[in-house]
Amino acid sequence: MYDVAILSDLRYPGGNSASIVAEVRAQAAAGLSTVLIHVPSPHLRHARPFQSRIVACLRDGLADLAHDDGTEVAARVLLIRQPRIFTEEPAVVPAVRAGHTFVVLNQPPGDERQDQRYYVFDEVRERITRLFGDDVVWAPISSQVRENVHRVAPRTTLPDTDWHEIIDIDDWAVARRPPGDIPVIGRHGRPDEVKWPREPGELLQAYPDSAEVKVRILGGGDIGVRRLGRQPDNWDVVEFGAESPRDFLAGLDFFVYFHDPDWKEAFGRTILEAMASGVPVIVGPHFRAIFGDAALYTDPAGVRDLVARLHADRPAYEAQVERARRYVTDQFGSASHIGRLASLGVMPKADRRPFRPPLRPERTSRRVLLVGDDVARFRAIARRLPSGLEAVVVAGSAGLADAHAAGLLTEYLPGATELGAPPARWDGFVRTRLGHLVELYRPRAVLVGGLPHDGIVEAAAENPRPRWLWLRPAMWRRGTGGEWAGRGAAFDGILEPGEFAATGDEGWTTTARSGVSTVDPITDLPDRLARREGDHTLLCRGVEAALPGFRTIEAAAADLGEVTVAVSRADYTNFHELLGARVPTVFVPDPDACDDELARARFAAAAGVALCATDDESAGTELAKLADPAVRNALIRRCAELSFGNGAEDAATWLAGQCREVNRAANS
Repeated sequence: MYDVAILSDLRYPGGNSASIVAEVRAQAAAGLSTVLIHVPSPHLRHARPFQSRIVACLRDGLADLAHDDGTEVAARVLLIRQPRIFTEEPAVVPAVRAGHTFVVLNQPPGDERQDQRYYVFDEVRERITRLFGDDVVWAPISSQVRENVHRVAPRTTLPDTDWHEIIDIDDWAVARRPPGDIPVIGRHGRPDEVKWPREPGELLQAYPDSAEVKVRILGGGDIGVRRLGRQPDNWDVVEFGAESPRDFLAGLDFFVYFHDPDWKEAFGRTILEAMASGVPVIVGPHFRAIFGDAALYTDPAGVRDLVARLHADRPAYEAQVERARRYVTDQFGSASHIGRLASLGVMPKADRRPFRPPLRPERTSRRVLLVGDDVARFRAIARRLPSGLEAVVVAGSAGLADAHAAGLLTEYLPGATELGAPPARWDGFVRTRLGHLVELYRPRAVLVGGLPHDGIVEAAAENPRPRWLWLRPAMWRRGTGGEWAGRGAAFDGILEPGEFAATGDEGWTTTARSGVSTVDPITDLPDRLARREGDHTLLCRGVEAALPGFRTIEAAAADLGEVTVAVSRADYTNFHELLGARVPTVFVPDPDACDDELARARFAAAAGVALCATDDESAGTELAKLADPAVRNALIRRCAELSFGNGAEDAATWLAGQCREVNRAANS
């Protein structure tokens, strides 16, 4: 049985995830066990990975992740965070048995314009009660949420005290820079229209267009720019995620936060983070009920005078910083959370040594960044890197889950469609994001898999310290992709994974060979893969099919020994994994693929290592041939005769050698 179970959508990018992480860390430090339960929210419709800080907690062993196989989770306390998850019936209802169940109301039902704009409280209450029992406790995180709930559901019984947010002061402590002649004011937070003043006049009062102040904005700055119709010269707008909030706050003199008058801020976690980092906070008077004397209160028109006065009065400035830190420690420190769990009978484990997460290595640690969604090849290379050289995978949502499962360090680099950004703006984001990651990790090398878009090339030019390398795909369809040929000049080295069907390659990479190193096909297959006899199994990858007498299964690279036959697209990874594992396969090329899947599939058929179907309709006819053991055995024997090596080891050696080139350059 776990001490605490936390149920939420673990993909939320903002305060919800930050609050979960703070509670998980506090619980781990007190020797308490935690399990996280993921339930997708109906209003997060775009595919995205778990929030990076959530992933770090799981990776560091601070919490477990509940399986989605229906296994019951038992906990002394269940905390359900974000009521909007239950505005619709969940597709899968997790089985949870808990001694106490709390719904942490970290968002009010509505705002000043509409009391139930975000969710209808009674509908959510009915659904959660039906799913988790009648003894659920509804716990608002602030007086603002409490008032909204009482207004829409006056008969609802709420606890006497709020389930307030917590923060680890030590995590947010930063070395403050000496004050400059011009004060720097700023704000950070997820991009959201309601998080900004609606009227341009109020917006410029809060964040002045004046040489008397500098304004820095992390996340959502484009909203302010759009409302003004221009970007003031003294504004520095930073994309959300390009800097860590902690590092960002270290460069501010004042944290200034004003929002749309209709928006009802449930708590204001970014305000708490600013106070913990030692930045005086200036906000509207409606926050006084939460933060008391720890913040400074005015309307937007009073911001400039308040900043000028306190910036010139250093004793008063430092007194405000100390007042806020003391208030945050007393009211919102980790001890307050452990105390409220103790009131529910969940006591700290004095006899259990608290888990301490590993310290982040110094920036001189030997790291390489692997950039792109080519995670299968990245994973194969990363596993074979020499001791002391660690990989960090930088990928979009499509690749992060696989990288997480492999236990690799990860960073999120959303694609243009994930951000909803036009290509030019996305390139700027990529340039800034990669520049930040280079500064954060100080890698010896950056290996780019796939296509080196403009943002990547610009990042390489702006950050020349590491070696920039290209894991370049071959086997392009004839007449396509030639525009990428010139991008090789932007890199210090090019590595081309081998192709079993290389003699059928008619693409542009066959003539652009300057500075290119090659290795055998790179796969994530284990060094030894024993074939296991059993019932007849069919693996389908990218193609829907069935074969009478064969049971359809799923299998990762390490499990291909359990596969009797397969039908698959002829993309690089599937093609080489299935041939390398000697699985009798029908390859069905994807006509829309960038690489020449048709040439691969036809070459495999001509070599006698696989069967080829030119479209999905004819795949069934070819697949039926594999029901014959004689056909299967002939393909297996031919695969053994024409087997190829795994180039992952040589690729890892090549990458390590590139990192040594950095050492030699630094010491010369």
